[in-house]
Amino acid sequence: MRRDKDTISRFHERYSQPVTDAALAVEREVIGANVGANGYTTVKQADELLGALQLRPGTRLLDVGAGRGWPGIYLAEKSGCDVVLADIPAPALAAALKRADRAAMSGHAWPVRANAQHSPFRGRSFDAVVHTDTL
Repeated sequence: MRRDKDTISRFHERYSQPVTDAALAVEREVIGANVGANGYTTVKQADELLGALQLRPGTRLLDVGAGRGWPGIYLAEKSGCDVVLADIPAPALAAALKRADRAAMSGHAWPVRANAQHSPFRGRSFDAVVHTDTL
């Protein structure tokens, strides 16, 4: 249990740090856009997920370990689906909510404090699940 608390504390601290201009420049160069990423999934890879998951309006996507909402919000924005952004650090989910508001996705994107191990969701609640840079 102590290990879990240490991990949660570390991620809380990490997501509490402001995003620097240098981090934004690296993100643009490596990922291909400023998307609030905290991992390594590129825009091209997220676009491949769009095709593979066949997301569309009316479908529900679960983004496990969503962090600041990349790529879940992007996938919802591009496809018109609804997305639940599940993660533990509150600062990450707060950033995801702000990002969803900026993308005019606030009615289609919901941050939920949860993890994959202890999911609060019933089976078959979602049409697709992503977990980029999580495992």
